[in-house]
Amino acid sequence: MLNGFERVNAALNGEPVDKIPIMLHNFMLAAAEMNVSMGQYRENPRLIADCFIHSVEKYGLDSVFVDIDTATLAGSVGVPVQFPENEPARYHGACLNSLSEVKNLKRVNIENYKYVQNWLEAVRLLKEHFGNEVYVRGNCDPAPFSLACSMRGINDFMLDLLMEEESLVKELLEYATDITSQFIRLMAQTGADMVSNGDSNAGPELVSAEMYEKFALPYETRIVEEAHKEGLAYTLHICGNVDDILDKMVLTGADAFEIDYKTNMHKAYNIFHDKATFIGNIDPSGVLAMGTPEMVYQKTIELLDVFRNTNRFILNAGCAIPSSTPEINIRNLLNAARDYKI
Repeated sequence: MLNGFERVNAALNGEPVDKIPIMLHNFMLAAAEMNVSMGQYRENPRLIADCFIHSVEKYGLDSVFVDIDTATLAGSVGVPVQFPENEPARYHGACLNSLSEVKNLKRVNIENYKYVQNWLEAVRLLKEHFGNEVYVRGNCDPAPFSLACSMRGINDFMLDLLMEEESLVKELLEYATDITSQFIRLMAQTGADMVSNGDSNAGPELVSAEMYEKFALPYETRIVEEAHKEGLAYTLHICGNVDDILDKMVLTGADAFEIDYKTNMHKAYNIFHDKATFIGNIDPSGVLAMGTPEMVYQKTIELLDVFRNTNRFILNAGCAIPSSTPEINIRNLLNAARDYKI
């Protein structure tokens, strides 16, 4: 029988597994099940690690997916950030009033930022605890395009893409790529088995496939290359329905793609099954948090049926699992995966 680390690693390499590998995006739920607020969680790497250790022991998970929020890198470069006690941190405003201000940006050493340090230390503690028994994924949100959006403000950056000099847009994207690359390199030093980024602002719900290919894809590709230089597997996540860019996402060279539930599973299978590992994609809110246990089981089996003819599959939600998700629904997700004949 394979252990969790071996099971996830096999799926990433397209090798047979004994059971469906499971990697849950459950940081909010893991904290809630330990009665830990998001405020307490983000401030204490030992507490972050303990939340994931408890979750693995409670549910028998194959991996941990260490996430804190999507605002840490933004905060490290000067974007105003709010820190709600009971929610993940979020950026609040921008740090660039005009795109031309990119000329004045100074390179930032992100390891000096408190919340980057906390994130890295939590992953180090988890890898120290689990060794090669449980797979450890260190998330490094966000990817360069989405970081640029936070620095400029989403609405203003969308207008910049259409109206400003392309050279300035690319200068900001280069700056953001350096920041994200720093996080990847620092995460590699923790011993993490995999790194990942979300680039949700680069999806078709905000920009066209053509704009994705021009302004997001080249920088995602460079982040993947950075991870591979460090000897790490890499996962890319983009929220929403990404049907229109699935074929382009593959060009990044990522080892795996964490896909939102809004994306067509059959199209994702056709594109990924022999090229990259699919991670996902149960609806985290409508099914896991608010669905019946029977619905969770049924939807999980439906997903597994789509990917039954490939080894390149890891079960997860399509995005972060809400803290309000009932335990019985998580257990039914796991039961469906453990019961499934492969």
